Amino acid sequence: MKHLIIISILSLSLFRCNSIKEDNNFFLPPATTYNYAEIDSVKLFYRAAGDKKNPVIVLLHGYPSSSHSYRNLIPMLSTHYYVIAPDNLGSGYSAHLDPKTTKYTFDLLANYTQKLLETLHIENYVMYMQDFGAPIGYRMMMENPNRIDALIVQNANAYLDGLTEKRQHFFRTVQSDTSKTQYDFLYSLTGKDAVINKQYLFDLDETNMNIQSPDAWTHDLAFLNSKKDRDIQVQLFQDYNTNLLSYPQWQNMLNKNQPKTLIVWGKKDLKFNANGAEAYLKDLPNAELHLLDAGHFAAEEKTREIAELILKFLDKHDIK
Repeated sequence: MKHLIIISILSLSLFRCNSIKEDNNFFLPPATTYNYAEIDSVKLFYRAAGDKKNPVIVLLHGYPSSSHSYRNLIPMLSTHYYVIAPDNLGSGYSAHLDPKTTKYTFDLLANYTQKLLETLHIENYVMYMQDFGAPIGYRMMMENPNRIDALIVQNANAYLDGLTEKRQHFFRTVQSDTSKTQYDFLYSLTGKDAVINKQYLFDLDETNMNIQSPDAWTHDLAFLNSKKDRDIQVQLFQDYNTNLLSYPQWQNMLNKNQPKTLIVWGKKDLKFNANGAEAYLKDLPNAELHLLDAGHFAAEEKTREIAELILKFLDKHDIK
């Protein structure tokens, strides 16, 4: 009798295993592909995953990163959405045009990103923005706000509230001060020590240092290996004050259009502080705000939490 019970239990276990296989009830994300598109004779790189028939999510990265910063988030979203994550012109695997002959501005980056989406025949999409992604994304949105089905704002500033007086002064000064001393300082910000310790580890404490993958800065530094590559980012620092000057226009656009907006913000961010997240509610009172126990690179630290918030938010708004 005892043997019969054991055999029955084993048979039931095997039946359950076979049922799972027969039902194909596994949760596996679509494979991510790595692609190039030629825009005005310039190659732009982008990661893509998911069914093209699904709603589109465009992930816009910040400094000093690339689409690599979304390597973990993409699979979590692509089971339900078609996800596109481009590398900005001058970042990652996209072309690094010589800054001696090409002036790098946020207008330029936004223009190339918009042309990329047009080349891929993407008309409407959900836009995720972090850091540099905001000035790129808002420039694109200013051109045609009706193309944006929803906004996901992650440590992406559009209000002076999110910048200390010292940081505001910094951005204004680097635009007007063209001295060698100022250039040398900006250039130093693109070096190894600054990228690791003043970017990725800057707002982490000793208890959560191991949450930040060294793959992130190792990848970034591989594309900041030459003077040309670093000068590209210096030029973007010098252009950053144009974003501060554009904040009122972006705010008016948000207030007028009232896009469906999810704000997921690392509240430990010392560069774009949480006041900048809460400031969005002045123009978007219906926005959904979540302050996360994370820093500037919240998508690196809290990937699962952010993915879950995005999926629930988009489902709630019938973007599926």
